Amino acid sequence: MTQIAFIGLGNMGGPMAQNLIKAGHALAVYDLAPAALEAARAAGATVATSPANAVAAAEVVISMLPASKHVESLYLGTEGLVAQIAPGTLVIDCSTIAPVSSRKVAEAAQARGLAFIDAPVSGGTAGAAAGTLTFIVGGDTAALERARPYLSAMGKNIFHAGGSGAGQVAKIANNMLLAIHMAGTAEALALGVANGLDPKVLSEIMVKSSGRNWSLELYNPWPGVMDNVPASRGYSGGFGSALMLKDLGLATEASIASGSAVPLGELARNLYALHSQDAGAQDFSSIVNLYRKAE
Repeated sequence: MTQIAFIGLGNMGGPMAQNLIKAGHALAVYDLAPAALEAARAAGATVATSPANAVAAAEVVISMLPASKHVESLYLGTEGLVAQIAPGTLVIDCSTIAPVSSRKVAEAAQARGLAFIDAPVSGGTAGAAAGTLTFIVGGDTAALERARPYLSAMGKNIFHAGGSGAGQVAKIANNMLLAIHMAGTAEALALGVANGLDPKVLSEIMVKSSGRNWSLELYNPWPGVMDNVPASRGYSGGFGSALMLKDLGLATEASIASGSAVPLGELARNLYALHSQDAGAQDFSSIVNLYRKAE
């Protein structure tokens, strides 16, 4: 049994923490939301009064936070956790943030004698609950090997993308593609429905044809086509459109830094910026509502 501090119990972090408890680890958890803390307590975690309190006896620290500013605020500075975590501790940040922010935290952690990896995830809330997430890791091999038992308790696939920040680069590229094919899937379905087709029948046709993609096959955005996806429950409980917009913004930043052309990524970012004005809390598949005619 390992003593783990887990900070950030949102839609992803909450079930990830519960899977670590199921694997037999002792967790001290911290979050700003009382309901999230209560759910973790009910699952067997100890609720900490602050991040510093959570890491006081930790052998492993795991964080799952919304954005770069939250991760930098948590770890850096005189009051940050890097200055308070015991040297030799393994630190795993599963947030999706800017690569430059991840590298900044990694450098500070390594200077203090901490083993740090960035390990953003793919697989959504269903994967977090089922323990089938994909971890995309940046950092050195030794730190990854130390982290592997804990990542395996929360996920099914572990990829080593490269050095510090490489996990973030790979995750950003993946989510940019996800946004592009979700928007394209929504547009194609709306075109078919507007011209008299049944969206379920059209989805079945495209899944067996060259338009097949993950959004269409496993996360269909049209209501009533697929069970157990956000579209079947009013676009609640998934990956928020505002979070997708955040990730697309990270892709834009990375493209500017490297001089890369991402015209489809920028188009997707503009679509999600427009959509998120009214539906930022809804799952990103709700982008289909930009295309649907009034019913």
